[in-house]
Amino acid sequence: MAVDPLIELQDVNKHFGELHVLQDINLTVGKGEVVVVIGPSGSGKSTLCRAINRLETIESGAIRLEGRPLPDEGKALAGLRAEVGMVFQSFNLFAHKTILQNVSLAQIKVRGRKKEEADRRSLELLDRVGLASQAPKYPAQLSGGQQQRVAIARALAMDPKALLFDEPTSALDPEMINEVLEVMQQLARDGMTMVVVTHEMGFARSAANRVVFMADGRVVEDRSPEEFFTNPRSDRAKDFLSKILKH
Repeated sequence: MAVDPLIELQDVNKHFGELHVLQDINLTVGKGEVVVVIGPSGSGKSTLCRAINRLETIESGAIRLEGRPLPDEGKALAGLRAEVGMVFQSFNLFAHKTILQNVSLAQIKVRGRKKEEADRRSLELLDRVGLASQAPKYPAQLSGGQQQRVAIARALAMDPKALLFDEPTSALDPEMINEVLEVMQQLARDGMTMVVVTHEMGFARSAANRVVFMADGRVVEDRSPEEFFTNPRSDRAKDFLSKILKH
């Protein structure tokens, strides 16, 4: 059990119409842990990820950040989203703003930093993801992999307590996936608390402290990568692994 829980989900339930997408989910993510969520399509992984910073509401149960329930709306919710950064499948950068402006904007608006301070922080983070030289460009001038690394820098700029990644490489061409995963690997080594929904099993094996396997809206297994990949307990996980590890 994690010593110092940062994110806690307790008996969380969610429906989309008739579909019970999250069924009595219990999950705790400790400070500095990297938890990778995997499973077949439609298993509820993305919904789980989005519920943690209230992009999806839940019907019952509780989600807590550092022991406090998630706020419902307004300023407190914007504050939560600064504490728990999110990196999406699509990069969601502002097309008409430069890379530097994209990374600085929320720092100024949400964190209340002065422009000079925000820009300085942005350049540090762009440097960290290997893109300082791209600061004056616009998103359309960058590759998908570069844009996703900018999105990671933008999330980091808020000094979040945790980062959520919702299939961050699934919209990328294969040759760009590694440059994004490398940045994420480095964050994991630096002790960033991360919840990562991904199809990248290599990343799950090498960077995760725990692998959470979901199927049909439930957490079926929650174990170390070593145990999960070498000795899955459930038939669902065995079936899933046999399909993906053959490719």
